[in-house]
Amino acid sequence: MGSSFTAATTSPFDLARRQRVQLLVSIQAVERALARPIAEPGWRPGLAECLTSLVEAFADHMEVTEGPDGLYTELLDHAPRLARGVYVLTREHTALSRTLDTVWQRLPRSNPDDLRVRAGDLLRELSQHRQRGADLVYEAYQTDIGGET
Repeated sequence: MGSSFTAATTSPFDLARRQRVQLLVSIQAVERALARPIAEPGWRPGLAECLTSLVEAFADHMEVTEGPDGLYTELLDHAPRLARGVYVLTREHTALSRTLDTVWQRLPRSNPDDLRVRAGDLLRELSQHRQRGADLVYEAYQTDIGGET
């Protein structure tokens, strides 16, 4: 995973910006899948497809941010004062990965309403994580990382 976001000539910031867009697209696809009628044929397989993309996008996100040449290394080189914020975001990656795994494992057998609640909670947590990451980048560089359109 992540090979689509590695290039020797691209900065960690640029890679993170592009990956941020991919993560948002995956989040929005899961939102749309959850909003479809449960009785619609293919609801669960459609959600599974979107969750698969989200799992891959989040793995890419972790690679682009936490990798040895990732965004967090660049942030800490530029603004060491942000070490606590980087630590918090890294810890969130672990928690979000566990939540993604839980939703994925429950997909085949969970009550659709319960699945919607759990997946909705996951999407909210991802949204908050993305915002905290954008806030940290802004604090380091006083620039908006983008990826919101």
